[in-house]
Amino acid sequence: MSKDYPIPAGFLERETEIKKSRFIARVAPVSSRDDVKAWLEQARNDHPDARHICWAYQIGRPGAAAEAAMNDDGEPSGTAGKPILSVIQHKDLGDVLVMVIRYFGGIKLGAGGLVRAYAGATEAVLSGVERVIQQPMSQVTVTMTFADEQPLRHWCDQNGAEIDNVGYGAGVTADVSLVEERNQEFTAFCDARGMGYRFDS
Repeated sequence: MSKDYPIPAGFLERETEIKKSRFIARVAPVSSRDDVKAWLEQARNDHPDARHICWAYQIGRPGAAAEAAMNDDGEPSGTAGKPILSVIQHKDLGDVLVMVIRYFGGIKLGAGGLVRAYAGATEAVLSGVERVIQQPMSQVTVTMTFADEQPLRHWCDQNGAEIDNVGYGAGVTADVSLVEERNQEFTAFCDARGMGYRFDS
């Protein structure tokens, strides 16, 4: 499904050290709980000796996430998952999971120190990750004469649209994907040539 809000472009890892504790922050794009589980499993496999793997995610549009969750993984309640989620929300990213893997260095940080450490690790990795915005797309079925096929292909090439399928019978039918913003220009093009079109809802 296409999205018109920023999501992480890919996976990124950043490490910080605070009072001998190592905090390895990872960010990954996720679109379901299964994605989250898979990334957490990967983190546990990569770091079987880590003391804590704390995380938070939100799926959906920033500010109106369909789903969000967090986990302190044994750290004092509210000192890890909550600060991670707060930074995610502040960064205005959707479909995002942040995991912070901690190796304890022998010096206790205290509740305030932990909150700052987890928030700081999350901030570092989210500041580094590239963002992408996938624009909403429209699917259109077009019916036309054989003479119209080449002009349609030309229009699609010029406007970043894709022809997915072409069928030949008495005339030509084509399935076209285009950025929603171009719908009006596309319908004007079809109308000018007398081509039939139907937007798939």
